[in-house]
Amino acid sequence: MAGRYFDQWQVGDTLTHDIRRTVTETDNLLFSTMTHNPQPLHLDAEAARASEFGQILVNGTFTFALMVGLSVGDTTLGTLVANLGYDKLVHPKPVFLGDTLRAETEVTELKESRSRPDAGIVTFTHRLRNQRDEIVCQCLRMALLKKASAA
Repeated sequence: MAGRYFDQWQVGDTLTHDIRRTVTETDNLLFSTMTHNPQPLHLDAEAARASEFGQILVNGTFTFALMVGLSVGDTTLGTLVANLGYDKLVHPKPVFLGDTLRAETEVTELKESRSRPDAGIVTFTHRLRNQRDEIVCQCLRMALLKKASAA
């Protein structure tokens, strides 16, 4: 599914993204290794068992990246000029191996670009929920999108 152009969004638009993902040990191990993150909570089953979590904790940057990735097909695929930034990133609940995650997005702000008349800035609030419907990650994403009228 292709993303939408700037002028096709309205503040308050809300999407529940269809793709869900069950996080595996391999996901967590590869992501932590690729990003040179040696945190024992992510990689050492014995250290994680001795922690307050009692089990391996999924790497938070993987969780964040998955949340954004799950949203791309419905939001910015083919219409993105650039991601301008991310703000107010939080992880209110931990993610564990075997959790199944799904994303939702709400448009919270629209702003015309001052420097690019063929584009505008959409602020998305992304939320990632687990199988218990708990929010495990949330952030704002500011994306510069092409306008349909300029395409």
